[in-house]
Amino acid sequence: MANSIRRIVIAITGSSGVVIGLRLLEVLSVEKHLILSEDAKKIIEIETALSEEEAEANADFVYDNSDLSSTLASGSFKYDVMVIVPCSMSTLSKIAAGIADNLVTRCAAICLKEQRQLILVPRETPLSAINLSNMASLAQIGVCMLPACPAFYPRPEKIEDMIDFVVGRIMDVMGIDNNLYQRWEGKEE
Repeated sequence: MANSIRRIVIAITGSSGVVIGLRLLEVLSVEKHLILSEDAKKIIEIETALSEEEAEANADFVYDNSDLSSTLASGSFKYDVMVIVPCSMSTLSKIAAGIADNLVTRCAAICLKEQRQLILVPRETPLSAINLSNMASLAQIGVCMLPACPAFYPRPEKIEDMIDFVVGRIMDVMGIDNNLYQRWEGKEE
C-alpha cells in the first residue's frame, strides 16, 4: 500500500484507552492535528504518567475542543482522514445524531458532509442496543467502525503489543504501511 495520507486529524475523547490514540500520534509520520476533549485530558492523567503537554508533544498542531472558530471547524480546511481514538459513546452518539457542539463533533460532521474518511475507535464493553444502533447507522453511511479489539494470534507478550495491533489496524484502514503487528499467516493443510 502506498501512503497517500498527508494530513490527519486525531481526536482523543473521554474513554479508557487513550494510550491507543497517543501511540497513533507517536508512529504516524504525516502532519498531525490533535484535539483532546476535556474528559480525555482527565483520562490521560488517570491512565498514563504523562502531562497534557507530553501527551500533545507528537502532534504538529493542537486545538482546544471548545474552539469552534479554529481552522479545523471549516470544511475548506483540507485533511485526508479523521480518527477518533478512543471514541467515547457520548461522542459517537452525537455524531450519529448530527450534533456538532464541539470541535471533535464538528470535524466529524465535516468528514461526513465532505465525504472524507472518518474512523471511530470505540473502547466500550458491553455495548447497549443504543450503542449498536448508532454504530450501525454510522457504518451505513461509510464511517469505519474499528473497535479497539486486540488479536491474540500474534501471541502478545505485553500491553504494548496489544496497543500496536489496534494502531496497526487503524493504519491499515488508512492505507498506511506499517509493521506494528504480526499479520495472520494461516496454516497450510
